[in-house]
Amino acid sequence: MADAPSLDSTHPYTLRGVTQMLGLTRHAVARLIELGFVQPVRAGRVLRFSFRDVVLLRTAQELRSADIPTRQILRSMRQLKGALPLDTPASALRIRAVGDRVAVRWGDAQWDADTGQLMMDFHAAPAAAVHALGKAAAPVVAPERGKQEDVQQMYERAESLEATDAPAAEALYRRVIEAAPDHADAYANLGFLMCESRRYEEAAALYAQAVRHCPQAPLLHYNRGVALEALGRVQEAVKSYETCLRLAPDMADAHQNAALLYARSGDKHSAIRHFSAYRRLQPRG
Repeated sequence: MADAPSLDSTHPYTLRGVTQMLGLTRHAVARLIELGFVQPVRAGRVLRFSFRDVVLLRTAQELRSADIPTRQILRSMRQLKGALPLDTPASALRIRAVGDRVAVRWGDAQWDADTGQLMMDFHAAPAAAVHALGKAAAPVVAPERGKQEDVQQMYERAESLEATDAPAAEALYRRVIEAAPDHADAYANLGFLMCESRRYEEAAALYAQAVRHCPQAPLLHYNRGVALEALGRVQEAVKSYETCLRLAPDMADAHQNAALLYARSGDKHSAIRHFSAYRRLQPRG
């Protein structure tokens, strides 16, 4: 019979660690516990929080900063808590205010946290655990102009097929990469499709190839970190996030993801450093 998982693995965060990471007061956390928003366990006199608790607390903090009323935040988050698996990585969900509503994004779907109704979002680019690149593709360096144009045409065709024929889009992205191994956009979009269908092993291998050919592309290092995190390869994921941040110090998502992983591994100093950077990068007003 397998041993039961330890609290260090299922509930790795203390109250002190949570308040330091998220910038919440002890009173605020206690109130959220009282209302049933999060459910830590007690080990002796110490409260221990799960990864899901931290995701929910961070979400409450961000929505409150967006002036969503406390009562609505609590109602929405209770709905979300029931649908959020314990092992969902923080980077897989995006929860934010859209007007006066609380919106949850998973993959390219967005829905109202209160009603479960799908919502249209005309302002946010599709995003899931990884980021796909948009139309502003980096130029492809090819020895012949005709070949460069053919590659770009294949890339644009692949983009147009993503929503209606993902396998065909994947095949075209692979042809683009074969013809132009330094096409960062094709790697990003192909990996995005793999992660959407939870093929994280394939995505991690693809991004390993991508960063060899495009070592100065921060988004590829970030996406590789997300794929590695989904596979439980935490130390490698942290290295990828750190490489991303050396190239792009203002990438807030990389700071956030790195902070959570450092906190899980017990490196409080690094976790606080990245959470502080993440908070500094959030829009104010």
